[in-house]
Amino acid sequence: MNSAADRHLAARLHGLLHRAGTRYGAGHDRPLGGYLAAMTGFAAYTTAWATAVRLRGRPLPDRPEPWDVVLTSVATFRLSRLLTKASVTSPLRAPFTRYVAPQGPAELHEEAHSEGARHTVGELATCPFCMSVWVASTLTAGQLLWPRATRTAMGALAALAGADGLQLAYSALVEKTTGE
Repeated sequence: MNSAADRHLAARLHGLLHRAGTRYGAGHDRPLGGYLAAMTGFAAYTTAWATAVRLRGRPLPDRPEPWDVVLTSVATFRLSRLLTKASVTSPLRAPFTRYVAPQGPAELHEEAHSEGARHTVGELATCPFCMSVWVASTLTAGQLLWPRATRTAMGALAALAGADGLQLAYSALVEKTTGE
């Protein structure tokens, strides 16, 4: 008897969620189930690394040091763009995206596939803003679990971001002075 009641409750809940999604989408196909799965995955991911930090007995700082916030910001920016836009990382995104065109120096414009879970993963894989949540969380976990190695890697990413800025500034200067 309990399983029939469970099935009835599950069917009602599914219907309620479907109607809410239809109303929310206002005629557009919004993959709310995929987004919910991504949020659940993120919650599980952060719970796992927070548990690892706790099990290792690492003390949490009272507050983040300003330099660490700046370093994490720059490293998150660079790694997020590398993962979501760089030509060289396109094989990682290819199962979930479709190539559209070049977009800026050594970057691509890609669109997420339109079906199911591939769409949600494709959106995450092509959106540096979306990816930055995962990257910042990963770098934070790294700082708590392996601070020296993580800060070294973040320093390299920050240097890469600086080098990118210099490359773009140089190209703009050459174009301005030569007209090419």
